[in-house]
Amino acid sequence: MLEDNAAKVSDHVWVMTGFPNIAIVVGDSGTLVVDTGLGPRNGAVIAQVAQRLSKGSKLFLTTTHFHPEHAGGEAGFPANTILIRPAVQQAEMVKSGDQMVDTFSKMNAQNAELLKGVKMHAPDVTFDSEAKIELGGGVTVRLLWFGAAHTKGDELIFVDPDKTLVSGDVVQNKVVPTVTGEGSASSWLAVLDKIAPLGARTVVPDHSPVGDGSLVAAERAFIADARSRALALKAQGVPADAAGKQMVDEFKAKYPDWANMAPLARFVQSIYAE
Repeated sequence: MLEDNAAKVSDHVWVMTGFPNIAIVVGDSGTLVVDTGLGPRNGAVIAQVAQRLSKGSKLFLTTTHFHPEHAGGEAGFPANTILIRPAVQQAEMVKSGDQMVDTFSKMNAQNAELLKGVKMHAPDVTFDSEAKIELGGGVTVRLLWFGAAHTKGDELIFVDPDKTLVSGDVVQNKVVPTVTGEGSASSWLAVLDKIAPLGARTVVPDHSPVGDGSLVAAERAFIADARSRALALKAQGVPADAAGKQMVDEFKAKYPDWANMAPLARFVQSIYAE
């Protein structure tokens, strides 16, 4: 369960650290929450924290992608909450949301309890590539869809006055990327190339510590390195499984401060499949 441990990371952005990290953006007239936590009980905790921090009465909610820890707690928010998400993400939700809830529910008993009876709801507002929310007091937030990366419908949230990027799984802090659905290493790199010009000063990932804007370039460098090496091994005729095992060992030595290199084997599989 998420806890009320919200800490301020920039002038208008607070972060609750947990599974996942939750960003709360506070303006004079409205508040935006990014992601819902795993199931309605976690959603209700987040909503209570948001209401404690809020200066105005409007409450907006958006989701970085359709996986249950990011979108499965929406029912815990007040009925007047305005839910916004990219149209591409919503289509992915309709197609695979229930299946993903089932998958997460089978992981352990706690997940099963938190996700019991969860059904993903349609948003109040959808957008194609960009939407802006004015939260008052000069706090403008851009909701952005730049293409597929971790999932097809990854959303990025950029708080203009703070230059704070809420990056979901797209930019992490020394975490090996994983591709699900229709993303790929090459499309992920294309998304990162669109993020870079935003000039983020603070980056809030969803499953790793908050960092500065250098995380964007670091993410790109890692993915480009992994893709280049995997394609070289593929050109040499090395099977994907063998390449994955080899690269896990190589990259453990090359990136010793990255938390867990084991998922790289799966990422190599996705590169081979491009």
